[in-house]
Amino acid sequence: MKHLLTTAAAFGLALLSAVPEAQAQSADKKTGISLYGSGLQYIGDLGTGAYKYNRIGYGGGVTISRYITPGIDIGLAGNYGILKYTGKNGTAHDGVGFEADATTINIPIKLKLNNGWALKEDAVIAPYLLIAPGVLIASSDHYQPERRLVDNVNYKAFDLHGAAGVAFQFSPGFAVFVQTGIHQQFGTDMIDGVSGGHKDRYLQHSAGITINLGKAKDTDMDGVPDRKDKCPDTPAGVAVDEAGCPLDGDKDGVPDYQDKCPTEAGTAALEGCPDRDNDGVRDSEDECPDQAGTAALKGCPDADGDGVADKNDTCPNTPAGTQVDATGCPIVLDKDGDGVLDNVDKCPGTPTGVPVDSTGCPIIDPAIRSLEKPITFETNSTVIRKSSYPTLNKMVQALKDHPELSIRISGHADSRGTDEYNQGLSERRAESGKKFFVGRQIDPARITTEGFGESQPAAPNTTKAGMAKNRRAEFKFEFYIPSQPQP
Repeated sequence: MKHLLTTAAAFGLALLSAVPEAQAQSADKKTGISLYGSGLQYIGDLGTGAYKYNRIGYGGGVTISRYITPGIDIGLAGNYGILKYTGKNGTAHDGVGFEADATTINIPIKLKLNNGWALKEDAVIAPYLLIAPGVLIASSDHYQPERRLVDNVNYKAFDLHGAAGVAFQFSPGFAVFVQTGIHQQFGTDMIDGVSGGHKDRYLQHSAGITINLGKAKDTDMDGVPDRKDKCPDTPAGVAVDEAGCPLDGDKDGVPDYQDKCPTEAGTAALEGCPDRDNDGVRDSEDECPDQAGTAALKGCPDADGDGVADKNDTCPNTPAGTQVDATGCPIVLDKDGDGVLDNVDKCPGTPTGVPVDSTGCPIIDPAIRSLEKPITFETNSTVIRKSSYPTLNKMVQALKDHPELSIRISGHADSRGTDEYNQGLSERRAESGKKFFVGRQIDPARITTEGFGESQPAAPNTTKAGMAKNRRAEFKFEFYIPSQPQP
């Protein structure tokens, strides 16, 4: 038996050297059909020397197995063989012998060592252990010397087959294997026609082939089974690697089929294209690939933000917000047509035909300007004195007579108190003036208020008279341009 196993293993290793890769019966190909031939060696009352030629029989069989887990296969095996003993061994039983037709039907449970722990499941060499309970159905002819038939016995018995073997898987669908084991019967001891001594049993040495059947599930049909596919949703027709993921020739994380620059490493944001200056514009479209710029200017910088790339900007330091021409230089316009260019026009929305001064602001009638007289307040007070009513009423009437005008009220304070307090006090004094005008039906939209605290004194704050002049509100008529049409 040792010689047989050594020869079979050497044969398997010789075949294996010509095969680049192998894979055992697996979850992809779950059903295996094995065909094999066997040498059978009787052991019992007539002889216990397992290697004697006069007790070697022969047989064969078929096994259908099913993958259950990486470590277990279960199947159904049928074996037929001839067991014999010729009696030509020079013992006391010389001339005595038998020949038996033996059929076994077993349920092999294979314990695979390529289970992912001891060896990888797709290991080339896949050793295993096997235990197979079943039944023996046999018919024995027993002989006395000179081959005289003594009797014929038919019997059935419980059979337990234990074995060890190794498979050499040459492809996912084909393997060869060698296996050796022993069949032990229970319930009969009449294979050799002698009972009461050594229990009858026999060795079975087998060599054969296994064909694995089945088709791995491959949802995206890329040729890589789902259980190995790390990218199971690859679009149809896309070339993939061994892991089932789309090819990425430049290794930038963007698959070749989505990569607009498949031979240059780039970024996913730019569909796999490079961007040396990291300005978000791919190098192939960047007119300034080594200077960070903007997409609107094809990747070129614009230091003064006027919309003209620096390389084309004749006036590179134009102030923000200035309208420029194609060369980046300011465009001098007079949009309101008042004769004052926009770059110096302090009132750029003046309606056509309204006379303006040198700043572009409408000219107010001097008679109306003469009504712009300040009013004063008591210390720490925002209450308008009744003595100021005549002055204020004249300004109210001017606003009613001239709807094109608005008025600006500026509040002030003397130097007593903190800056913060005086600022708030000046703002409240301006608001008091506004309330006066609003109370006389002047649209609040035509009234602007502001406070200057103690920052703009009308007289020194060194005397009571000076401080009295500084506790004031001043008024200035302006041309009114409503944001919406007035009722």
